[in-house]
Amino acid sequence: MATTDKCCTIVPYFKVHRGKLEAFKELCVQFVEKTLQEPKCLYYGFSFDQDQVHCREGYEDAEGLLAHLENVGALLAEALKISDITRLEVHGPAVELAKLREPLANLNPQFFTLEYGFRR
Repeated sequence: MATTDKCCTIVPYFKVHRGKLEAFKELCVQFVEKTLQEPKCLYYGFSFDQDQVHCREGYEDAEGLLAHLENVGALLAEALKISDITRLEVHGPAVELAKLREPLANLNPQFFTLEYGFRR
């Protein structure tokens, strides 16, 4: 059974530079405040394991993901001054991933195609 789920997730992992964790956490508060206003964001949050940070985020579709990146672009630029992305995945159905491959190419993500499943 194929999926009709259009949800796209972007899965970044950050390693925060030594001594910059509190500054990164302050940016996380700003990320959440800005993202809260995005109508196509399904969920969003940051998880921590010492200096490693994961942003858990999902969007209704590719357009929602791209709108998010535009919305938080300046904050992301600030975050990347004090951290490095160690892994970046993008998950979604093939039709939606096709809309993301070119705009996200400079971030060099690994794309995972959703083939089976459902969303409630």
